[in-house]
Amino acid sequence: MKEFIINDNDANQRLDKFMSKACKNLPSSLLYKAIRTKKIKVNRKRAEPGTTLMPGDVVLCFLPPEFFSENSEKDLFYTLKPALDIVYEDENIIICDKRPGLLCHPDEEGEQNTLIEHIKAYLYQKGEYKPEQENSFIPSLCNRIDRNTGGLVIAAKNAAALRDMNEIIRGRTVSKYYLCAVHGVPEKKEATLTAYLYKDKKNNVVTVYDKPKQGRVKIVTGYKVLKAKDDSALLEVRLYTGKTHQIRSHLSYVGHPLLGDGKYGINREDKKAGYKYQALYSYKLVFDRGSGSLSYLTGKSFEADQDNIWFYKDF
Repeated sequence: MKEFIINDNDANQRLDKFMSKACKNLPSSLLYKAIRTKKIKVNRKRAEPGTTLMPGDVVLCFLPPEFFSENSEKDLFYTLKPALDIVYEDENIIICDKRPGLLCHPDEEGEQNTLIEHIKAYLYQKGEYKPEQENSFIPSLCNRIDRNTGGLVIAAKNAAALRDMNEIIRGRTVSKYYLCAVHGVPEKKEATLTAYLYKDKKNNVVTVYDKPKQGRVKIVTGYKVLKAKDDSALLEVRLYTGKTHQIRSHLSYVGHPLLGDGKYGINREDKKAGYKYQALYSYKLVFDRGSGSLSYLTGKSFEADQDNIWFYKDF
């Protein structure tokens, strides 16, 4: 028998969602059968999958011990030397400036040198994250950017902050701004572009079209020319929608592929000029409105250090 005492980070979620996080070795089919047959109870009473857990509730699990694995990440958190460029931090969130080349999350090959592992190790070594005291919560990224894109990434330190930041992002009350370097100089110095994007999930590539069609999603991308040099330009881009490779594909579609972008442009000459990555950086976040435990973020903005934007000096 395993007992879970619900803490603040566990609370306000469904029983089935909590159990899927707390017992990662438990298949979902067995999870729902165990709830139905009263092998999983809340406060010694029968519960439903949708039962909302509250602080102090006791979840009892009458299941074989192999379904309950101990947290094995402690050694990694203790030995990993965190390498973070922290732009902002408080008791709820941390905003880091991720460098190009670093993954946000572990990939299929199990790469551990990732942004989220460095954040968890940093919080563990500060004493703010104690895995042995958590049943279902781990510090989590609220947004992510491509491996070869640099810029600001938000992580939540507790469950309430994670829920509220996800609500802010879903409600689009945080504005995301990017800097990028493109081939050519757009004729209009400032514009908002609208198109339709289709994602080929198998090949992880997207295609942009003028007209809507089943399977395509609407994308809206705003840009402003900041500087021009020879036959290239530095743009500030605002994302009104956030789809896979939106900036890279949308600007390429209108004839201005990013410097260094081998997927949506031709970058042989760019590589010779030192563009190892696509010239794209998520450099600014503006919170138009906060939410819940993060309401204090209303009106705040955060920017990456200009010196970290490796292609900025070219203009």
